[in-house]
Amino acid sequence: MPRVVSLFLPTWSTDRLRRKLGDAAPPPETPFVLIGRQQRRRSVVAVDSAAFAAGLRVGMPASKAQARVSGLVVMDADPAADVEALERLALWALQRYAPIVAADPPDGLVIDTTGADHLHGGEELMLSGMVNRFCHSGIAARAAVADTWGAAHAGARFRANPTLVIPPGRHVDVLHRLPITALRLDSAVTDGLRALGFDTVGEVASQPRAPLALRFGPELGRRIDQAMGRVAEPIDPMRTPDLIEVRRAFGEPIGAAETISRYTARLVDQLCHVLEEKGLGVRRLDLLFHRVDNTYQAIRAGTARPVRDGRRLTRLLTDRIETIDPGFGIEIMSLTASHAEPLMARQVISSLVEEPEADVSDLIDTLGNRIGERRLYRVAPVASDVPERSFMRVAPMSPDNGENWPDHWPRPARLLARPEPIETMALLPDHPPVSFTWRGVRRRVRRADGPERVFGEWWKRDAELVAVRDYFQVEDDAGEHYWIFRAGDGEHSETGSQKWFLHGIFG
Repeated sequence: MPRVVSLFLPTWSTDRLRRKLGDAAPPPETPFVLIGRQQRRRSVVAVDSAAFAAGLRVGMPASKAQARVSGLVVMDADPAADVEALERLALWALQRYAPIVAADPPDGLVIDTTGADHLHGGEELMLSGMVNRFCHSGIAARAAVADTWGAAHAGARFRANPTLVIPPGRHVDVLHRLPITALRLDSAVTDGLRALGFDTVGEVASQPRAPLALRFGPELGRRIDQAMGRVAEPIDPMRTPDLIEVRRAFGEPIGAAETISRYTARLVDQLCHVLEEKGLGVRRLDLLFHRVDNTYQAIRAGTARPVRDGRRLTRLLTDRIETIDPGFGIEIMSLTASHAEPLMARQVISSLVEEPEADVSDLIDTLGNRIGERRLYRVAPVASDVPERSFMRVAPMSPDNGENWPDHWPRPARLLARPEPIETMALLPDHPPVSFTWRGVRRRVRRADGPERVFGEWWKRDAELVAVRDYFQVEDDAGEHYWIFRAGDGEHSETGSQKWFLHGIFG
């Protein structure tokens, strides 16, 4: 089942210009519009969120907009620059999300994420990650995913808040309730349908096709069929001349898995030869299959470090051949290095004494392409005495940052995501408890070691100027070892709540 993401950038033109102007851009709360010439008059062609809230709309005469809103910032529109920047954005999305990405002018991107959502934590996390990344960059965004380009396009613009996942097979029900403007029709067709009393897609789709085609032409029926999934709407993948790509066209379409695997190996060998000439190694590899029905299937493989080993890259791609549906046949195969980095040859020195360093990058690549790169990580030390701040997740093959955990006190093998409160009984304020209750189970302390005092990091916030924690390692009657602490020094209320918490488990 194909899955398509539509990324809608409602204020793309003004957001792009704001990013370009930098410090010289108008403040976000100031209404900002772009003016262009339509026939013989100057009118508004783009508005930001502040201008929209002030009542300004696209198509309004420029003079009327300036008269309605005092302090309005007006600049000339540059549609060509908008499209060029949108194509650069599509190239960025190609390198990050999926092999099939295209610009959807004037204000969006379309991404075929079939079989790729698991690499990003699922469709909901993938969409929210997209939207958050754009919002943090100062670009308003909404996103929707559906079975068809038309349904995703309509969902992103009329239902997403800010994301929308239309379950597989449910896009028709969603489309029927949307306004007819969701069909990507010319404004003259939309106005004509409204004049006839049609308001929603469902009302138009339920009518006989012939009278509508006679009056409005074939475009109306084609858009309905594309959105419903009755007619294919291929996405032309974004490609640039600087991407390294090799292709193979077939006189007769192919479809057998063995044949696809054989030609995949040949394409990998050709690509590795080009990479060797350029001194590069591949980090992300896209294998595209152009079917005879003018649609695409794709496989993406990533590596933890630059690779130019043909056998290894072939295995990463052919491991997922079974996910490809050749349909009535594949007429073109193309292999693209969508992300490549310099790779210098290394001299291998034989040694009878030292063992060669183990290379686990092949295993990391295999696992990463099956479960997703983001789910593979290792824990690296951070220079902080506060336990929950003393580590961070890094990529499996990231270089050592030189930091290390303090070794004067041992740390538990399992650190809870958040310290959990416990009920305790202690003989003296500065002594460890003789018993504690955690998750409804009372445990008697047989032996304890501590305290280890951890001070707050005063440079992060004022509340930590005097905050302290006293950590104890305790063992209960069952032989289980726990890491508990008291929030405070046991005497002064300003140092903490004086309550006890369990923070980790040893062993």
